[in-house]
Amino acid sequence: MSDRRPLKAGLFGIGLEAYWPQFDGLEARLRGYVHVVASKLERPGVEVVNLGLVDTPEKAVDAGHLFRQADVDIIFLYITTYALSSTVLPVVRRAKVPVIILNLQPAGAIDYASFNALGNRTAMTGEWLAHCAACPVPEIANVFTRAGIRFHQVTGVLNDDPFVDNEIEEWIEAARVAHVMSHNRLGVMGRYYNGMLDIYSDLTAQSTAFGTHIEVVEIDELARLRRDVGEAEVAACLDRIRTEFDVQPDCDPDELARAARTAVALRKLVDAKRLGSLAYYYESVSGHEYEDVITSVIVGCSMLTAEGIPVAGEYEIKNAQAMKIMDSFGAGGSFTEYYAMDFEADVVLMGHDGPGHTKIAEGRTKIRPLEVYHGKVGSGVSVEMSVKNGPVTLLSVVECAGKVKLLCAEGQSVPGPILEIGNTNSRYQFPIGARAFVENWNAEGPAHHCAVGVGHIGSSIEKLGKLLEVEFVRIC
Repeated sequence: MSDRRPLKAGLFGIGLEAYWPQFDGLEARLRGYVHVVASKLERPGVEVVNLGLVDTPEKAVDAGHLFRQADVDIIFLYITTYALSSTVLPVVRRAKVPVIILNLQPAGAIDYASFNALGNRTAMTGEWLAHCAACPVPEIANVFTRAGIRFHQVTGVLNDDPFVDNEIEEWIEAARVAHVMSHNRLGVMGRYYNGMLDIYSDLTAQSTAFGTHIEVVEIDELARLRRDVGEAEVAACLDRIRTEFDVQPDCDPDELARAARTAVALRKLVDAKRLGSLAYYYESVSGHEYEDVITSVIVGCSMLTAEGIPVAGEYEIKNAQAMKIMDSFGAGGSFTEYYAMDFEADVVLMGHDGPGHTKIAEGRTKIRPLEVYHGKVGSGVSVEMSVKNGPVTLLSVVECAGKVKLLCAEGQSVPGPILEIGNTNSRYQFPIGARAFVENWNAEGPAHHCAVGVGHIGSSIEKLGKLLEVEFVRIC
């Protein structure tokens, strides 16, 4: 489940105390700029820890302690004018969180005519100092580099600069998603699909990269919860299923009831274990209770996925992580893989059996009966959907030699014929073409599953990678 702790964004501006008695009004003016930046950071779910203007090394030491005590997740360093690097290093070194340098001047250009008409050299210097945010950035970058401190930059104008506002938005969103991932509890239930070597995961690497807690849960507990589900709960879930899905007329009512009973139990399991995502796979043996459970989970898992608790089949832990990232960005995050390529239309057909993210579906998601779950045990009902037509982003969490990287591509979900086989299924076009996309994607060594979400959010995912110090690769 989502953590109740807000994202804490630290903010401090820097200046030089020696200027204040020399230039009337400069300090107050720069403090006002810091408040403007604070307003850009403020939003629901984000607590801004604003330390104002730090203008001496002594205040910098105090600021470092204050940020650490406040447990900030990210620091925005706003450069108001020239300032000593000694007013910066103690803050960032002690806080030990990612830092974004905001190199923002108050106007797109100095009004040279008005400036030169001031007539008073002191007043002119004070005006210049109010515009020289760029001046100390090389000094600070040099010190950070020598200190081994990673930093990121946003350069532009304080007000009415769409680029700056978008960059700040993406950094905040990336920090928020990193916060979600570090407080997420990922449940793993069952076992790997036998022989599918690419999906085997290093759980320690996942916890290290994202901070995710991985909770091993037993199918025994899901079965017990399912035995205790009452008929009224099943009926209420059936009503919800008929509201949220397009149930096809050839669905067996008993199969729908079986799926509803399991959906109720899944919700109870997720609540009991406080899970924010889940990866599962199981087979059991013919006629066993656990086989009855595992062959009836698809609808319930789709419902959980739509509620922000993404569920990945085939015990694909890496893809449960990718789906959670996509969903946390507000893009959805549906389990998918290559189906086939349509060279005539230059599209890649992608989808998967099992759960789908119904909130990013084109139209209502259908529930269809399947006489066989291909490559798996049993039969029952499944979901069929296409991702909304329009921009999409694919994300794969890739493991290689104990390292984790983020692989993404941006494309378009396009209309056209799909395979009506009771699975998720979409047609995707990519700016580099289907052939180049497939070859370039494969060359990065991902598992054959990935997550798809709506919108183009590659830039935000790239920032997430930078905050996590995880490699990021964008194919297109």
